[in-house]
Amino acid sequence: MTLSDRSAGRDALIAFVVVAVLVTALVRIDVTLPAVGHLGSALVAVLFLYVPVFFAWRRKEELDHYGFHAEPILRGLVTAGVAIAVIFPIFVLCYFAFYEIACTSDLLSNLVPRGMCSRYGGLDALHAPAVSLMGAAPGNTLSLEFCLVQLVVVALPEELFFRGFLLGLLEKRFPPKRRILGGGIGLALVLSALAFALVHLPKDGDPRALATFFPGLLFGWMRSATGSILASTLTHASSNILVRVLDLMVLR
Repeated sequence: MTLSDRSAGRDALIAFVVVAVLVTALVRIDVTLPAVGHLGSALVAVLFLYVPVFFAWRRKEELDHYGFHAEPILRGLVTAGVAIAVIFPIFVLCYFAFYEIACTSDLLSNLVPRGMCSRYGGLDALHAPAVSLMGAAPGNTLSLEFCLVQLVVVALPEELFFRGFLLGLLEKRFPPKRRILGGGIGLALVLSALAFALVHLPKDGDPRALATFFPGLLFGWMRSATGSILASTLTHASSNILVRVLDLMVLR
């Protein structure tokens, strides 16, 4: 193991600890500003962008080394498209199956977000959501602004930090022992997905947030397989938008 490999592991650990501590503090800022939105969430996005920039400067590297580029564009688009085509229909089926069962069970209803079952209308209440251009979270409306926020403010910064920067450094320290369709499978992938899941805990303190570990594995594989965060960013944003659409389609 080279000195560079050791420093990569050390920098990954330092960066994650710093980010975890700051995110825990920033999500407590419950202030909404015009043209900014929720201040705490905006600062978290800036943090996810700034930390890779700082470490790239410190390590005399470029963001390009962390997958912050679109090339190979076609491979990234195809990878994202295949993942969406295969996984999203399965997710939709599981979504409805879960709520249909959980909302009729006293035991399983504890796994449902608070107030969800009282608003869940089931398959009989299925309807197309209202669509608008503006409004990041305007009640029962899906807006273009919301979709853009998910892509630029949520998915892109998180993918740069967790998949581009963190996974990139961890793969130097713990090289993948095997590859599936070009994507590395190993300790680095698991650690980056675990870090992704843990950072989601402070916002609401809900242990269900740890389920983000599983999409974290997929996003990490995409980054490793393509060498870019393009596919993972598009799939990440699309996943968030899909959940929003499903919620709007079934909630009263």
